[in-house]
Amino acid sequence: MFEGHDPYLVALSVVVAILGGFTGFGLAARIRTMPGVSRRVLLSGAAAFLAVGIWTMHFVGVLAAPIPADAGYLVLPTLVSFLICALVVGVSLFFLSIGEPSHRRVISSAVLLGAGIVSMHYVGIHGLAGDFAITHDGAMVMLAIVIAIAAAYGGLRAFLARQDGIRLTLSAIAFGIAVSGMHYTAMYGMHFVPKSELTHHQLASGLVASPQILSVVVAVLCFVIAAGFLLSLVPDPRRQAVVSTGAADLTAEAPLEMKSPETPATSFPRQTAAPLGGLGQPPRPAPVPRLPVEGADGTHFIDTADVRSVRADAHYTRVHDGTRERMCPWSISEAEAQLDPGLFVRVHRSHIVAIPHVSFVRKEGDGAVIELDGPTPHRVPVSRAKIAEVKARLGLATRNHHNQQAAMCRQA
Repeated sequence: MFEGHDPYLVALSVVVAILGGFTGFGLAARIRTMPGVSRRVLLSGAAAFLAVGIWTMHFVGVLAAPIPADAGYLVLPTLVSFLICALVVGVSLFFLSIGEPSHRRVISSAVLLGAGIVSMHYVGIHGLAGDFAITHDGAMVMLAIVIAIAAAYGGLRAFLARQDGIRLTLSAIAFGIAVSGMHYTAMYGMHFVPKSELTHHQLASGLVASPQILSVVVAVLCFVIAAGFLLSLVPDPRRQAVVSTGAADLTAEAPLEMKSPETPATSFPRQTAAPLGGLGQPPRPAPVPRLPVEGADGTHFIDTADVRSVRADAHYTRVHDGTRERMCPWSISEAEAQLDPGLFVRVHRSHIVAIPHVSFVRKEGDGAVIELDGPTPHRVPVSRAKIAEVKARLGLATRNHHNQQAAMCRQA
């Protein structure tokens, strides 16, 4: 399969695919936990890095192949191959980032993505211009399609698993090797056949780029992928220890960290709703015991006791049950009106949290961050205007008041 190939460029193509997969899936894994604008930015970034990684790997592999010396690269098919790759990657990730990621939806997205990768490969290959024709072995084409779909399925599963660290690295390595394997399998079944000079001039009449120009473009994209990979390794400051100034603020106010998994939810003070929603307003309806969530096979219901947080998503919301997010047909305002105000509080214009499930809170910038417990703990931002209310609901306001009085006494 690698006979006549440049081994260094072959190795580089695999490395590029791995780095692109690591960066792209690392960004994609955060999509389902981010609000509106950030979610769209991450989706675009993930699709861009995956598409650039796959496309660059393909052309590094082409440069490594023993193609005829007079070959050039038609610009239009080369650009179309990249657009195909970017489109199918973006559509596949978007398709899985909305609604319930059922097994059928994952398979459909994997087939779409795999078919797009194969299409990108063959469109790019037929962008080669020269005094030759290209033929393919049918068996190798089918095998390349199967490998591409399998690689796409594994990559999308990594996206849904929200993996990080070692697991994300292993998934990226497997994805990079699989995508590269698909490319070299297809190349193994490709053959150059001489043809007449007349046909050559007819096919090469479009704008043609030399291998040297393509090498420069590929080199630039390799640097982009490497830069994205290095940036993805920079630790998220929200997951790091509080800086010294923040630590000083928390010391003055009182330690906010609360790690007490043994404490039952009933230890939190329950605040009952007033009989009236406000002066002259009708009585507040009784809190709902369950929330509707949409699944692939219909509407399901989740007990409010299992709800950790509710996040706004356009006109709908996403409910986190401690394991994953699920789409709810309610708006954030409707969810706030339906949930028990003694258990839930709106800490941000886009977030509602269940106070009994708060396991950690700390200051961050002008606001704060709350972590909710569960098999998959997740964090939610708290706006500056809601910090005082959150502290009061968590029983921290009284403690902070006593600490401030003691500090004043010591100064006196």
